[in-house]
Amino acid sequence: MSETPLHPHSVLIIDDEVQIRRLLRVTLEANGYRVHEAAQGQEGLAEAAQWNPDVIILDLGLPDMNGLTVLSRLREWSRAPVLVLSVQEGDVDKVTALDNGADDYMTKPFSTAELLARLRVVQRRAQPIADNAVFRSGDLEVDLAGRVVRRKGQEIKMTPTEYSLLRLLVRNAGKVVTHRQILKEVWGPAYGDQTHYLRVYVAHLREKLEADPGRPELLITEPGVGYRLAAG
Repeated sequence: MSETPLHPHSVLIIDDEVQIRRLLRVTLEANGYRVHEAAQGQEGLAEAAQWNPDVIILDLGLPDMNGLTVLSRLREWSRAPVLVLSVQEGDVDKVTALDNGADDYMTKPFSTAELLARLRVVQRRAQPIADNAVFRSGDLEVDLAGRVVRRKGQEIKMTPTEYSLLRLLVRNAGKVVTHRQILKEVWGPAYGDQTHYLRVYVAHLREKLEADPGRPELLITEPGVGYRLAAG
């Protein structure tokens, strides 16, 4: 039996479904988390303010207020990573949640093993990569201070735009970054809908960084939503 950490990470579950909260509590406590619960949005905001949890699991379909409103309110003062759960499968819902500050998105029903894995990733992201850090994932190494990219120890030459795109993904490693977020950050606000630019440059990065560009393992496509750089 695994030992519970002396200082377990705390999780706040904001979900109106009793069965989901019960399942999450049993799963999370068995994996060493300290769990708080809320069945409504206002209650969730109050619990978040009181407990300052390490991570928040948020359902979008709450009885008293829209989950996106809860997310926006949280982001006014909290940087705790937020994993959104929802029965809504549409790309628009995912993009909206991510653009409003969610760190990741899962659709109900979900695998508890995948949930735990995604929680670990968003918590790692909560410690932002400093500009002087060296990021590593698989064969990829990115020295942000030296602006040097290596694969299998060999330096990879990049154009300024390719490097800007990669740096943005590195600083958000493990998180889905939406098409619009990437375009505005790398190309500017006027390019928010020019997804063809993005497809071309993602293909360039994959040619340079992936062992098999046709079956990428580093730069993952989230269909209709954006891209995710494998966190390691």
